[in-house]
Amino acid sequence: MDTIKNKLHRLNSGHPDVSVIIPAYNEEENILRTLASIAQSVTNFKTEVIVVDNNSTDNTKSLILRSGCKYIFEGKKGVKAARTRGLHYAKGKYIINADADTIYSPYWIEDLIMPLHNHDDIAMTYGKFAFITERNNSRIGFYVYETFGDIYKMINGILKDKAMYVYGCSSAYRKEQALMVDAYEHPPGANEDGYLALKLRNRFGRLVQISNKNSFAWTSGRQLVSDGTLTNRLIKKVMNLF
Repeated sequence: MDTIKNKLHRLNSGHPDVSVIIPAYNEEENILRTLASIAQSVTNFKTEVIVVDNNSTDNTKSLILRSGCKYIFEGKKGVKAARTRGLHYAKGKYIINADADTIYSPYWIEDLIMPLHNHDDIAMTYGKFAFITERNNSRIGFYVYETFGDIYKMINGILKDKAMYVYGCSSAYRKEQALMVDAYEHPPGANEDGYLALKLRNRFGRLVQISNKNSFAWTSGRQLVSDGTLTNRLIKKVMNLF
């Protein structure tokens, strides 16, 4: 814990360019792993790391406070409320969305922010991710799912809109622009992160995927299997194309 705290202390700035926002609900098993990875960040941008406790009932709050990162509380349940709370609290010009069950590479911050910093016509960047093997699922199973997922996104991006495949575990944008489009407000049934990407693109510019290894993230696969097997999820994806 002391190592994480010391590294986060060196990373955190009182006058940040970048705010990394991490919603967390009952993440005592994952949050330190996530913070440890972010603490290894190599970046020239002044940064702050904010964890939004979304009314956790386990030991999440204690771990966040002991880590030395910035802690804020949001009592209204849901990632939309937590991300909105973090967005309004953040001091940085640029916002990075992260998840509390994800491991990030050391150059992740730098690679997501640099295009926004250098190009005014880029409205949002987002990184690629893969799933951490958990429970009874093999890495091979996740690899098949991820490979099909890339093909699915490519086809669906042509048929529908690639903005809807921007995920909150790895994306970045300008705070001022997000507030100008009402940030995470979205119609019922829409994905809050994808809908924000859609609004930013329509008003401010391009969406750019950062696909190099430096911006890669490893995230939990628990949501994939919460309603069945990976096979069931693949079938649902195929059906959604039609």
